[in-house]
Amino acid sequence: MIPYGRQEITQKDVEAVIEVLQSDFLTQGPQVPAFEKTLANYCNAQHAVAVNSATSALHIACLAMDLGKGDWLWTTPVTFVATSNCALYCGARVDFVDIDPFTYNLCPAALERKLIDAEAAGKLPKIVVPVHLCGEPCDMAAIHALSKRFGFKIIEDASHAVGGSYKGGKIGACQYSDITVFSFHPVKIITTAEGGLALTNDANLANRMQLFRSHGITRDTSQMTHEADGGWYYQQIELGYNYRMTELQAALGNSQFDRLDQYVAKRHQISDRYDTLLDGLPLSTPVRGADGYSGLHLYVIRLHPDLAATTHAQVFDHLRAAGIGVNLHYIPIHTQPYYQNMGFKVGDFPEAEKYYAEAISLPMYPNLSHAQQDEVVNALTQALTE
Repeated sequence: MIPYGRQEITQKDVEAVIEVLQSDFLTQGPQVPAFEKTLANYCNAQHAVAVNSATSALHIACLAMDLGKGDWLWTTPVTFVATSNCALYCGARVDFVDIDPFTYNLCPAALERKLIDAEAAGKLPKIVVPVHLCGEPCDMAAIHALSKRFGFKIIEDASHAVGGSYKGGKIGACQYSDITVFSFHPVKIITTAEGGLALTNDANLANRMQLFRSHGITRDTSQMTHEADGGWYYQQIELGYNYRMTELQAALGNSQFDRLDQYVAKRHQISDRYDTLLDGLPLSTPVRGADGYSGLHLYVIRLHPDLAATTHAQVFDHLRAAGIGVNLHYIPIHTQPYYQNMGFKVGDFPEAEKYYAEAISLPMYPNLSHAQQDEVVNALTQALTE
Protein backbone atom coordinates (compact mmCIF):
# COMPACT_ATOMS: atom_id res chain seq x y z
CA MET A 1 0.00 0.00 0.00
CA ILE A 2 1.28 3.45 -0.92
CA PRO A 3 0.00 5.66 1.96
CA TYR A 4 -1.29 9.20 1.48
CA GLY A 5 1.41 10.42 3.87
CA ARG A 6 4.21 9.06 5.99
CA GLN A 7 7.11 10.19 8.13
CA GLU A 8 10.80 9.65 7.47
CA ILE A 9 12.86 8.58 10.50
CA THR A 10 16.61 8.69 9.92
CA GLN A 11 19.44 7.26 12.00
CA LYS A 12 20.14 10.80 13.17
CA ASP A 13 16.58 11.00 14.52
CA VAL A 14 17.00 7.67 16.31
CA GLU A 15 20.27 8.78 17.87
CA ALA A 16 18.74 12.05 19.04
CA VAL A 17 15.99 10.18 20.88
CA ILE A 18 18.40 7.61 22.32
CA GLU A 19 20.55 10.43 23.66
CA VAL A 20 17.57 11.75 25.60
CA LEU A 21 16.68 8.26 26.85
CA GLN A 22 20.17 8.02 28.28
CA SER A 23 20.04 11.50 29.83
CA ASP A 24 18.60 12.73 33.12
CA PHE A 25 15.56 14.30 31.43
CA LEU A 26 12.70 12.40 29.81
CA THR A 27 9.82 14.81 30.30
CA GLN A 28 10.99 18.38 30.93
CA GLY A 29 14.56 19.42 30.16
CA PRO A 30 16.61 21.36 27.59
CA GLN A 31 15.14 19.83 24.41
CA VAL A 32 11.67 21.40 24.71
CA PRO A 33 12.84 25.02 25.07
CA ALA A 34 15.42 24.40 22.34
CA PHE A 35 12.65 23.23 19.99
CA GLU A 36 10.53 26.27 20.90
CA LYS A 37 13.43 28.64 20.26
CA THR A 38 14.26 26.98 16.94
CA LEU A 39 10.70 27.33 15.61
CA ALA A 40 10.31 30.87 16.95
CA ASN A 41 13.55 31.96 15.28
CA TYR A 42 12.69 30.19 12.02
CA CYS A 43 9.27 31.86 11.84
CA ASN A 44 10.46 35.21 13.22
CA ALA A 45 7.98 35.03 16.10
CA GLN A 46 8.65 36.29 19.61
CA HIS A 47 7.30 33.34 21.61
CA ALA A 48 6.66 29.61 21.11
CA VAL A 49 4.83 27.20 23.40
CA ALA A 50 5.30 23.49 22.66
CA VAL A 51 2.55 21.03 23.64
CA ASN A 52 1.56 17.40 23.13
CA SER A 53 -0.70 18.00 20.11
CA ALA A 54 -2.02 20.72 17.84
CA THR A 55 -5.43 20.10 19.42
CA SER A 56 -3.94 21.08 22.78
CA ALA A 57 -2.33 24.12 21.17
CA LEU A 58 -5.69 25.25 19.77
CA HIS A 59 -7.31 24.73 23.17
CA ILE A 60 -4.78 26.75 25.16
CA ALA A 61 -4.84 29.45 22.47
CA CYS A 62 -8.59 29.84 23.00
CA LEU A 63 -8.17 29.77 26.78
CA ALA A 64 -5.47 32.42 26.63
CA MET A 65 -7.92 34.68 24.77
CA ASP A 66 -10.59 34.06 27.43
CA LEU A 67 -12.98 32.35 25.03
CA GLY A 68 -15.91 31.12 27.06
CA LYS A 69 -19.65 30.82 27.53
CA GLY A 70 -21.56 33.30 25.39
CA ASP A 71 -18.70 33.75 22.94
CA TRP A 72 -18.52 32.62 19.31
CA LEU A 73 -15.66 31.06 17.35
CA TRP A 74 -15.92 30.87 13.57
CA THR A 75 -13.86 28.65 11.33
CA THR A 76 -14.05 26.74 8.05
CA PRO A 77 -16.18 23.58 7.78
CA VAL A 78 -13.41 21.90 5.76
CA THR A 79 -10.93 21.02 8.47
CA PHE A 80 -10.41 18.37 11.11
CA VAL A 81 -12.93 18.50 13.95
CA ALA A 82 -10.26 19.64 16.44
CA THR A 83 -10.34 23.15 14.93
CA SER A 84 -13.91 23.75 16.06
CA ASN A 85 -13.94 21.40 19.05
CA CYS A 86 -11.44 23.66 20.82
CA ALA A 87 -14.19 26.26 21.17
CA LEU A 88 -16.63 23.72 22.61
CA TYR A 89 -14.02 22.71 25.20
CA CYS A 90 -14.18 26.33 26.40
CA GLY A 91 -17.98 26.39 26.58
CA ALA A 92 -18.22 28.70 23.56
CA ARG A 93 -20.39 28.35 20.47
CA VAL A 94 -19.20 27.50 16.96
CA ASP A 95 -20.19 28.66 13.51
CA PHE A 96 -18.64 28.21 10.09
CA VAL A 97 -17.77 30.28 7.03
CA ASP A 98 -17.94 28.64 3.61
CA ILE A 99 -14.81 28.01 1.58
CA ASP A 100 -13.39 29.63 -1.51
CA PRO A 101 -14.10 27.18 -4.37
CA PHE A 102 -10.56 27.52 -5.77
CA THR A 103 -8.25 27.61 -2.72
CA TYR A 104 -10.56 25.51 -0.47
CA ASN A 105 -9.66 27.87 2.39
CA LEU A 106 -12.05 30.07 4.36
CA CYS A 107 -13.46 32.63 1.91
CA PRO A 108 -12.83 36.28 2.95
CA ALA A 109 -15.81 37.51 0.93
CA ALA A 110 -18.13 35.03 2.63
CA LEU A 111 -16.60 36.01 5.97
CA GLU A 112 -17.30 39.69 5.36
CA ARG A 113 -20.93 39.02 4.43
CA LYS A 114 -21.42 36.88 7.52
CA LEU A 115 -19.76 39.48 9.75
CA ILE A 116 -22.05 42.23 8.48
CA ASP A 117 -25.09 40.10 9.32
CA ALA A 118 -23.63 39.10 12.70
CA GLU A 119 -22.90 42.71 13.61
CA ALA A 120 -26.53 43.63 12.92
CA ALA A 121 -27.67 40.70 15.08
CA GLY A 122 -25.17 41.43 17.87
CA LYS A 123 -23.46 38.05 17.42
CA LEU A 124 -19.96 38.86 16.21
CA PRO A 125 -17.31 36.19 16.81
CA LYS A 126 -14.64 36.65 19.45
CA ILE A 127 -12.21 34.48 17.48
CA VAL A 128 -11.91 33.47 13.82
CA VAL A 129 -9.72 30.47 12.95
CA PRO A 130 -8.57 30.36 9.31
CA VAL A 131 -7.06 27.00 8.33
CA HIS A 132 -4.22 26.76 5.83
CA LEU A 133 -5.70 23.66 4.22
CA CYS A 134 -3.11 21.36 2.63
CA GLY A 135 -0.47 23.96 3.54
CA GLU A 136 -1.81 26.60 1.13
CA PRO A 137 -1.90 29.97 2.94
CA CYS A 138 -5.23 31.66 3.50
CA ASP A 139 -5.77 35.26 2.39
CA MET A 140 -4.59 36.44 5.78
CA ALA A 141 -4.24 40.11 4.82
CA ALA A 142 -7.95 40.28 3.96
CA ILE A 143 -8.97 38.36 7.09
CA HIS A 144 -6.72 40.55 9.24
CA ALA A 145 -8.28 43.70 7.77
CA LEU A 146 -11.73 42.35 8.68
CA SER A 147 -10.51 41.64 12.23
CA LYS A 148 -9.63 45.32 12.65
CA ARG A 149 -13.01 46.37 11.28
CA PHE A 150 -15.13 43.94 13.32
CA GLY A 151 -12.97 43.45 16.41
CA PHE A 152 -12.25 39.71 16.48
CA LYS A 153 -9.01 37.86 17.30
CA ILE A 154 -7.31 35.45 14.89
CA ILE A 155 -5.81 32.02 15.49
CA GLU A 156 -4.14 30.58 12.38
CA ASP A 157 -4.55 26.83 12.26
CA ALA A 158 -1.35 26.13 10.35
CA SER A 159 -1.27 22.43 11.21
CA HIS A 160 -0.55 21.71 7.52
CA ALA A 161 1.72 24.65 6.87
CA VAL A 162 5.02 24.61 8.79
CA GLY A 163 7.75 25.59 6.34
CA GLY A 164 5.37 27.62 4.19
CA SER A 165 5.42 31.37 3.59
CA TYR A 166 2.96 34.20 3.03
CA LYS A 167 3.76 37.61 1.52
CA GLY A 168 7.47 37.05 2.00
CA GLY A 169 7.28 36.02 5.66
CA LYS A 170 7.18 32.58 7.21
CA ILE A 171 3.82 31.21 8.26
CA GLY A 172 4.02 31.41 12.04
CA ALA A 173 5.34 34.97 12.18
CA CYS A 174 1.86 36.08 13.34
CA GLN A 175 2.00 39.21 11.22
CA TYR A 176 -1.71 38.82 10.48
CA SER A 177 -2.83 36.90 13.56
CA ASP A 178 -2.60 36.72 17.32
CA ILE A 179 -1.53 33.07 17.53
CA THR A 180 -0.43 30.46 14.98
CA VAL A 181 -0.64 26.71 15.64
CA PHE A 182 1.48 23.95 14.08
CA SER A 183 1.06 20.17 14.18
CA PHE A 184 3.83 17.59 14.26
CA HIS A 185 1.72 14.45 13.85
CA PRO A 186 3.55 11.66 11.96
CA VAL A 187 1.92 12.42 8.60
CA LYS A 188 2.72 16.13 8.84
CA ILE A 189 5.73 17.84 7.27
CA ILE A 190 8.03 17.15 10.23
CA THR A 191 7.09 15.04 13.22
CA THR A 192 7.57 14.79 16.96
CA ALA A 193 5.49 11.55 16.93
CA GLU A 194 2.63 13.53 18.47
CA GLY A 195 2.99 17.20 19.23
CA GLY A 196 2.01 20.75 18.50
CA LEU A 197 3.21 24.29 19.03
CA ALA A 198 1.67 27.73 19.38
CA LEU A 199 3.49 30.87 18.25
CA THR A 200 2.67 34.46 19.21
CA ASN A 201 4.20 37.91 19.45
CA ASP A 202 2.15 38.74 22.54
CA ALA A 203 4.04 38.07 25.78
CA ASN A 204 0.82 37.91 27.82
CA LEU A 205 -0.72 35.30 25.52
CA ALA A 206 2.50 33.28 25.63
CA ASN A 207 2.58 33.38 29.42
CA ARG A 208 -1.03 32.30 29.70
CA MET A 209 -0.56 29.44 27.24
CA GLN A 210 2.48 28.27 29.22
CA LEU A 211 0.31 28.20 32.34
CA PHE A 212 -2.57 26.36 30.68
CA ARG A 213 -0.29 23.63 29.27
CA SER A 214 0.97 22.71 32.74
CA HIS A 215 -1.89 22.62 35.26
CA GLY A 216 -2.02 26.43 35.60
CA ILE A 217 1.04 26.23 37.85
CA THR A 218 3.79 28.84 38.11
CA ARG A 219 7.09 29.10 39.97
CA ASP A 220 7.49 32.70 38.87
CA THR A 221 7.29 34.76 42.07
CA SER A 222 6.14 37.83 40.15
CA GLN A 223 2.90 36.00 39.33
CA MET A 224 2.24 34.71 42.86
CA THR A 225 -0.26 36.12 45.32
CA HIS A 226 2.36 36.32 48.08
CA GLU A 227 6.05 35.74 48.67
CA ALA A 228 7.19 32.15 48.10
CA ASP A 229 7.32 29.93 51.17
CA GLY A 230 10.65 28.53 50.01
CA GLY A 231 12.63 27.18 47.07
CA TRP A 232 10.15 24.35 46.64
CA TYR A 233 7.14 26.61 46.32
CA TYR A 234 4.72 26.93 43.40
CA GLN A 235 1.18 28.23 42.97
CA GLN A 236 -1.73 27.18 40.80
CA ILE A 237 -3.18 30.42 39.43
CA GLU A 238 -5.26 29.01 36.53
CA LEU A 239 -7.19 25.80 35.87
CA GLY A 240 -4.74 24.21 33.46
CA TYR A 241 -4.05 20.86 31.84
CA ASN A 242 -1.21 18.41 31.36
CA TYR A 243 -0.48 19.31 27.74
CA ARG A 244 3.30 19.34 27.92
CA MET A 245 5.58 18.09 25.17
CA THR A 246 8.18 15.55 26.35
CA GLU A 247 11.94 15.68 25.86
CA LEU A 248 11.71 12.63 23.60
CA GLN A 249 9.24 14.37 21.30
CA ALA A 250 11.24 17.59 21.24
CA ALA A 251 14.51 15.75 20.50
CA LEU A 252 12.88 14.10 17.50
CA GLY A 253 11.51 17.48 16.42
CA ASN A 254 14.88 19.19 16.76
CA SER A 255 16.46 16.51 14.58
CA GLN A 256 13.66 16.61 12.00
CA PHE A 257 13.74 20.40 11.81
CA ASP A 258 17.12 20.30 10.09
CA ARG A 259 15.35 18.78 7.05
CA LEU A 260 12.24 20.97 7.07
CA ASP A 261 13.08 23.17 4.09
CA GLN A 262 14.38 20.15 2.19
CA TYR A 263 11.12 18.30 2.83
CA VAL A 264 8.96 21.19 1.65
CA ALA A 265 11.06 21.65 -1.49
CA LYS A 266 10.73 17.94 -2.26
CA ARG A 267 6.96 18.16 -1.82
CA HIS A 268 6.88 20.94 -4.41
CA GLN A 269 8.84 18.77 -6.84
CA ILE A 270 6.34 15.95 -6.35
CA SER A 271 3.44 18.37 -6.75
CA ASP A 272 4.87 19.81 -9.96
CA ARG A 273 5.26 16.30 -11.36
CA TYR A 274 1.66 15.41 -10.40
CA ASP A 275 0.48 18.57 -12.16
CA THR A 276 2.18 17.43 -15.36
CA LEU A 277 1.16 13.78 -15.18
CA LEU A 278 -2.49 14.57 -14.41
CA ASP A 279 -2.91 17.15 -17.15
CA GLY A 280 -5.80 16.23 -19.41
CA LEU A 281 -7.69 14.10 -16.88
CA PRO A 282 -11.20 15.19 -15.78
CA LEU A 283 -10.04 16.75 -12.52
CA SER A 284 -8.63 19.92 -10.98
CA THR A 285 -5.17 20.02 -9.44
CA PRO A 286 -4.36 22.26 -6.45
CA VAL A 287 -4.25 26.03 -6.88
CA ARG A 288 -1.16 27.84 -5.62
CA GLY A 289 -1.62 31.49 -4.72
CA ALA A 290 0.84 34.14 -5.86
CA ASP A 291 1.16 35.52 -2.32
CA GLY A 292 2.31 32.30 -0.67
CA TYR A 293 4.52 29.24 -0.67
CA SER A 294 2.56 26.19 0.40
CA GLY A 295 3.84 23.67 2.92
CA LEU A 296 2.11 21.12 0.65
CA HIS A 297 1.15 18.75 3.41
CA LEU A 298 -1.55 17.36 1.10
CA TYR A 299 -2.09 17.10 -2.64
CA VAL A 300 -5.86 17.25 -3.16
CA ILE A 301 -7.49 16.74 -6.54
CA ARG A 302 -11.12 17.51 -7.33
CA LEU A 303 -12.91 15.27 -9.78
CA HIS A 304 -15.09 16.72 -12.51
CA PRO A 305 -18.22 14.58 -12.06
CA ASP A 306 -19.79 15.79 -15.28
CA LEU A 307 -16.77 14.55 -17.27
CA ALA A 308 -15.65 11.41 -15.41
CA ALA A 309 -16.98 7.98 -16.33
CA THR A 310 -17.10 6.84 -12.71
CA THR A 311 -18.36 8.31 -9.45
CA HIS A 312 -16.31 9.85 -6.68
CA ALA A 313 -16.77 6.81 -4.45
CA GLN A 314 -15.93 4.42 -7.28
CA VAL A 315 -12.68 6.25 -8.03
CA PHE A 316 -11.76 6.24 -4.34
CA ASP A 317 -12.53 2.53 -3.97
CA HIS A 318 -10.65 1.66 -7.18
CA LEU A 319 -7.53 3.43 -5.89
CA ARG A 320 -7.73 1.74 -2.51
CA ALA A 321 -8.17 -1.66 -4.19
CA ALA A 322 -5.10 -0.93 -6.32
CA GLY A 323 -3.01 -0.39 -3.18
CA ILE A 324 -3.10 3.39 -3.25
CA GLY A 325 -3.86 4.68 0.24
CA VAL A 326 -5.82 7.76 -0.80
CA ASN A 327 -7.84 9.68 1.75
CA LEU A 328 -10.35 12.55 1.91
CA HIS A 329 -9.52 15.69 3.85
CA TYR A 330 -12.06 16.50 5.22
CA ILE A 331 -15.69 15.60 5.80
CA PRO A 332 -17.30 19.01 6.44
CA ILE A 333 -17.68 19.39 10.18
CA HIS A 334 -21.23 20.72 10.01
CA THR A 335 -22.38 17.38 8.54
CA GLN A 336 -21.11 15.40 11.54
CA PRO A 337 -23.88 14.02 13.80
CA TYR A 338 -22.54 15.84 16.87
CA TYR A 339 -22.74 19.18 15.07
CA GLN A 340 -26.06 18.41 13.42
CA ASN A 341 -27.43 17.95 16.92
CA MET A 342 -26.53 21.64 17.43
CA GLY A 343 -28.71 22.60 14.47
CA PHE A 344 -26.34 22.51 11.52
CA LYS A 345 -27.63 20.74 8.43
CA VAL A 346 -26.66 19.68 4.94
CA GLY A 347 -27.02 22.67 2.65
CA ASP A 348 -25.66 25.22 5.11
CA PHE A 349 -22.27 25.55 3.39
CA PRO A 350 -22.67 24.51 -0.25
CA GLU A 351 -19.10 25.11 -1.43
CA ALA A 352 -17.74 22.92 1.37
CA GLU A 353 -20.23 20.20 0.50
CA LYS A 354 -19.38 20.38 -3.20
CA TYR A 355 -15.69 20.08 -2.31
CA TYR A 356 -16.43 17.01 -0.19
CA ALA A 357 -18.27 15.37 -3.09
CA GLU A 358 -15.27 15.76 -5.40
CA ALA A 359 -12.02 15.77 -3.36
CA ILE A 360 -9.43 13.01 -3.01
CA SER A 361 -6.03 13.33 -1.31
CA LEU A 362 -3.32 11.59 -3.33
CA PRO A 363 -0.11 10.26 -1.73
CA MET A 364 2.27 13.10 -0.86
CA TYR A 365 5.45 12.70 1.19
CA PRO A 366 9.13 13.41 0.52
CA ASN A 367 10.17 9.80 -0.07
CA LEU A 368 7.45 9.13 -2.65
CA SER A 369 9.39 7.76 -5.61
CA HIS A 370 8.73 8.46 -9.28
CA ALA A 371 7.77 4.81 -9.72
CA GLN A 372 5.22 5.06 -6.89
CA GLN A 373 3.88 8.32 -8.27
CA ASP A 374 3.52 6.74 -11.69
CA GLU A 375 1.62 3.88 -10.07
CA VAL A 376 -0.75 6.36 -8.43
CA VAL A 377 -1.38 8.22 -11.69
CA ASN A 378 -1.86 5.04 -13.71
CA ALA A 379 -4.40 3.71 -11.22
CA LEU A 380 -6.22 7.05 -11.16
CA THR A 381 -6.27 7.24 -14.97
CA GLN A 382 -7.68 3.73 -15.14
CA ALA A 383 -10.33 4.58 -12.55
CA LEU A 384 -11.44 7.68 -14.45
CA THR A 385 -11.58 6.09 -17.89
CA GLU A 386 -13.03 2.62 -17.22
